Amino acid sequence: MNVALAKVETGHALSDAFVGARARLPGTGKVVALREQAYAAYESTGLPHRRIEDWKYTDLRVLMRAVLPLAAAPDAAALSRAAEALQLHTIDGVRRLVLVDGVFAPKLSDLGKLDKSLAIRTLREVLDANEPALHARLFALDNANPMQALNGAMMTDGLVVTVADGAAPAQPLHIVHVATAASTAMFTRSLLDLGKDARATLVESFIAADGIEVYQAHDATVINVGDGARLDHVRLIEDSREAFNIASSLITVGHKAHVNTFGMNTGSLVSRYQAVIEIAGTHSHVETNGVNLLNGRQHGDTTLVMNHSAPDCVSREVFRAVLDDRSHSVFQGRINVRQIAQKTDAKMMTRALLLSDEAEASNKPELEIFADDVACGHGATTGALDESLLFYLRARGLSEKAAQALLIQAFVGEAIESIVNDDLRELAIGAAARWLEARA
Repeated sequence: MNVALAKVETGHALSDAFVGARARLPGTGKVVALREQAYAAYESTGLPHRRIEDWKYTDLRVLMRAVLPLAAAPDAAALSRAAEALQLHTIDGVRRLVLVDGVFAPKLSDLGKLDKSLAIRTLREVLDANEPALHARLFALDNANPMQALNGAMMTDGLVVTVADGAAPAQPLHIVHVATAASTAMFTRSLLDLGKDARATLVESFIAADGIEVYQAHDATVINVGDGARLDHVRLIEDSREAFNIASSLITVGHKAHVNTFGMNTGSLVSRYQAVIEIAGTHSHVETNGVNLLNGRQHGDTTLVMNHSAPDCVSREVFRAVLDDRSHSVFQGRINVRQIAQKTDAKMMTRALLLSDEAEASNKPELEIFADDVACGHGATTGALDESLLFYLRARGLSEKAAQALLIQAFVGEAIESIVNDDLRELAIGAAARWLEARA
């Protein structure tokens, strides 16, 4: 993601936040140097704006404007508010790992009866230890991207999870980010290392305590999927309606591996999820699906880069957006096929459904192919609900809103059905149903 811009006043505000937070950030020695490098990379650019191609539709200098101070470590009252919020977002049968205001909360997490094949540590613990190889991987995200650089400079905590070769934890891992402090920012980063022939399901969700509206969540995830391994990854954004959520992922896929990802966004005033998936091994399969359900003044940006760097691999991307009122959905998808990646089969499709004349969808699918023997394609559509189908449903006694809800559920269903885990699929269906009920 190429960046070339000058600093502005908002950039100075972030710099002040970094200087003020230095003493609280974990890590010494090389970690401090890596933070300083990330900070310098951010400082040289500042907040991204529309003159940068990758940020054309999400101008943070306009949308974010001010940078909020780093959240304090949660006290007993904050943990109590987080516990109340978690009651409304419980998922049965998962191993819950909770971060409150950017800091791991063991009392709210499930760390009991860990199998020897599963290791869970906090980011703070790893950064404070003498583990340079692990530190290098944690800082693997691209500092040329200003928001990834900022996250690297400011990250306070997160999870470092390792699943051993051949292992398959019975419970999905559920990382929950809870905001309890208004007008603050959280910076988290996590790493998942999935060994050879291992299998795991990772769920990430973002929520807020009751009454907490304005805050900023800055998150990053680094994932390695080993040879023959399988990862199912679900992201659910249910932040408050005045929150900002800026998140990045770097997923590296090995030989004969399978990755299935799904993301749904119904919260946040402004959100941007930017992911780079590197298919590094042969005969691998990657599916990426997503849904934006937005209304009011919400702005949701999904930017995906799929790098095919090995031959005989398959990738599929399906993205759906349903937009009401003055909301704006952005989908930027780029498939890069290296010269070595012969026999690549890659397809990408994005569709947007506009429920209002003032809603806006910006779709930008791209292909960059350097191999000769490939089958690649992309498509993008934007439209309104089918009036003939609405008439048909209303003629059978349904109200207009009920008829619309039925058609919207069918529209997003293709993406939701990609979730393999039955409980998680029902969770996504429930989130979509709540969004529809709210507009009824």
